[in-house]
Amino acid sequence: VQLQASGGGLVQPEGSLRVSCKVSGTTSDKYSIGWFRQAPGKEREWIGCVDHGNGRTEYEDSVKGRFTISKDDVDHTAFLQMNRLRTEDTAIYYCAIDSCLPAALFYNYWGQGTLVTVSS
Repeated sequence: VQLQASGGGLVQPEGSLRVSCKVSGTTSDKYSIGWFRQAPGKEREWIGCVDHGNGRTEYEDSVKGRFTISKDDVDHTAFLQMNRLRTEDTAIYYCAIDSCLPAALFYNYWGQGTLVTVSS
């Protein structure tokens, strides 16, 4: 199983950006996807997930109301829509499967990460 994250870039504060995570190497669409980020000098943190079983989404408090996670099972792609971005959202963003729990140890496969920089 491989995950390919893309869509990162430079965005101004209060701007929006959508990053994608393409899953390949499996014919199954029955997986939950989590999103993490790692800011410079900080540990990797969980920011949210979408559960395959019931479609529920969960978010870390600092992104709740600004970020939206979705999943296209036909295209095997997950999306992280980020609105009202702040400078403190600057980080490398990672997708991972197969869990909707808020800790990295529950995830088996990881994408390589995509850099999001929020700056004026």
